[in-house]
Amino acid sequence: MDKHIQTYFDALNKINKKTDQKKILNIINELSKVRKNKGRIFFLGVGGSAANCSHAVNDFRKLCNIESYCPTDNVSELTARINDESWEESLAGWLKTSNLSMNDCLFIMSVGGGNIEKKVSVNLVNAVNYGLKKKSKIVGIVGKDGGYTAKKSNNIFVVPVAKDKLITPLTESYHAVIWHCIVSHPMLQKNKTKW
Repeated sequence: MDKHIQTYFDALNKINKKTDQKKILNIINELSKVRKNKGRIFFLGVGGSAANCSHAVNDFRKLCNIESYCPTDNVSELTARINDESWEESLAGWLKTSNLSMNDCLFIMSVGGGNIEKKVSVNLVNAVNYGLKKKSKIVGIVGKDGGYTAKKSNNIFVVPVAKDKLITPLTESYHAVIWHCIVSHPMLQKNKTKW
């Protein structure tokens, strides 16, 4: 058997065994309240996590009937904001124009969750700060418990570390595992899948 493949899937098994299912249920409960209050979910992530956010928007809109958006899907606006306002303010600026409110929710998908000192995903940090200012709910799936997002919300699922050198691919893989669990949960899923 190939050593890398075995290591990767052994790590996934370790993550499965360490998964705190109560954290997932807490996120489901929060999102159920968002829908009840006619709030919106804004999915925020960069890099591979941005692609995961885009996919999640589809699922939450189509399966759960929750109005959802992903700022990185609008390349024209995103790049204009980066050019005119800065990368660091690009997501917060998008949220301001969208009139983020206390009924809305930020759903962060990230490996590190942002870090000001290391200057990593500062746009996520600023978006989280803006969400806190507007009293929006903040939930998410991240791979580091020491990142900014994990420190600022009680409703964050931190993917357990199973293999240090595989944190990024395992976390981004687990984004999909968790959000698909969430959208298929009976408390949230309103529409059936085709298959």
